[in-house]
Amino acid sequence: MHRIIDISESPARLRVEYGCLCIEPADGSPIRIPIGEIAAVVLSHPQISCTQAVLAELAAAGGVLVACDAKRLPVGLQLPLQSHYVQGERFIAQAKVKLPLRKRLWQEIVQAKIRLQGAALQEVRGTHGGLIAMARSVQSGDPTNVEAQAARRYWQFLFPGVDFHRDRDAPNQNQLLNYGYAVLRAITARAVCAVGLHPSLGVHHRNRYNPFCLADDLMEPFRPAVDVVVARLVEEHGADMPLDQDSRHRLLAAMYQRWRVGDENRSLFEATEMLASSLVDNFLGTRRPLRLPTVLESVDAVSNS
Repeated sequence: MHRIIDISESPARLRVEYGCLCIEPADGSPIRIPIGEIAAVVLSHPQISCTQAVLAELAAAGGVLVACDAKRLPVGLQLPLQSHYVQGERFIAQAKVKLPLRKRLWQEIVQAKIRLQGAALQEVRGTHGGLIAMARSVQSGDPTNVEAQAARRYWQFLFPGVDFHRDRDAPNQNQLLNYGYAVLRAITARAVCAVGLHPSLGVHHRNRYNPFCLADDLMEPFRPAVDVVVARLVEEHGADMPLDQDSRHRLLAAMYQRWRVGDENRSLFEATEMLASSLVDNFLGTRRPLRLPTVLESVDAVSNS
């Protein structure tokens, strides 16, 4: 089982006890969760303390820890340092990938992202907004930046009636997107490390100040899962709704939905690892299509559970 633990409602102390994460809230009884079942721990409340054993054993089990700021938005991420027995070999292969291959891989990722954005619009607005056709026009490396063209159309349809722009510092639905994307990024970075790749060496994203370029590449097709939940929240409460317990719960619930990968129905955790593993095959010389998600399951039942 892959569990995401969000600690946000009260001060708490975290420690390890007999292979379990023991959460001791200030106003309740201790909660114990086997560390092997945990994919991510999100520390949202400003008054949380944890022992060194929590950090060490969570990382050893392949889990990630996400730290939030005073606004309860994620600002830090701890990842496992050693997750694969041939990690060094794969780091070398990853660093040597030639530009033509990186361009072809990025083409596949962008096509999948735009198709799934179209599917998200179809679910929320009853139209794919022409994005399915745009996905087919993406060329190797996306030299005409179809991704950005599709994004402009996507946001117009997803949040109609407002001139919405993706701005990480804006105090509107952007803060909801920020939270959902940060958790998605953590899950994707975890998958990248699990297959022995380095999260900072991207296929497309290249930023000397970004330690998660590859995670940012591979999370792109999965973003619409967050977007659909945010669109529903804005419909219900308006764009200025707070990032509160309910909205965080629904955003985290989206991480548990199922994805169609080829002819298989997979969890987000499995789908990101399958994608990262297929990327490894390409880095090691076996040219094959990336195992990208093709269908976004309806998130209404999940996000309202």
